[in-house]
Amino acid sequence: MSKEKPCLGLDVPPVREELTEADRAAVTAQLGRSPRGVRAVAYRCPCGNPAVLQTNPRLDDGTPFPTMYYSTCPRVNSMLGTQEASGLMKEMTDRLETDEGLADQYRKAHESYLAERDGIESLGTGVTAGGMPDRVKCLHVQVAHALACGRGVNPFGDESADRLTDWWRSGSCV
Repeated sequence: MSKEKPCLGLDVPPVREELTEADRAAVTAQLGRSPRGVRAVAYRCPCGNPAVLQTNPRLDDGTPFPTMYYSTCPRVNSMLGTQEASGLMKEMTDRLETDEGLADQYRKAHESYLAERDGIESLGTGVTAGGMPDRVKCLHVQVAHALACGRGVNPFGDESADRLTDWWRSGSCV
């Protein structure tokens, strides 16, 4: 795990708030398109904008959408892309093979994610997102899960979020 000071953004508590028209406009500006399948704002950036959305298990047309937590902040997403390019996901995945405690925590994150999603609507599959529970293939999903559910739920989400700089300090991303 990272020995760095935890990101202050993780101190902002998760929320479950209806997406307002102002939120929709902000997310549309963040993504460059209208959001799909939105269930709620799951986490707000310290600047106040939505940064993670909770999505429905299926889009309006019935297409499965297993990524229940979706990171929308372009600054966070850019930093996570840099982390992914650095090889961090491979390092994390390799640690799953040698650290039974970490593998158990990650499996519990997967089970929690699956139970929450299936509580909304079952997709009839044990597949969640981000590579859980056997590998790490998307830090965006890991961090979105950590921000939406709070510290201690997803160990790799927490670790990756701890590596983020204070993305909100320079003001709103939109």
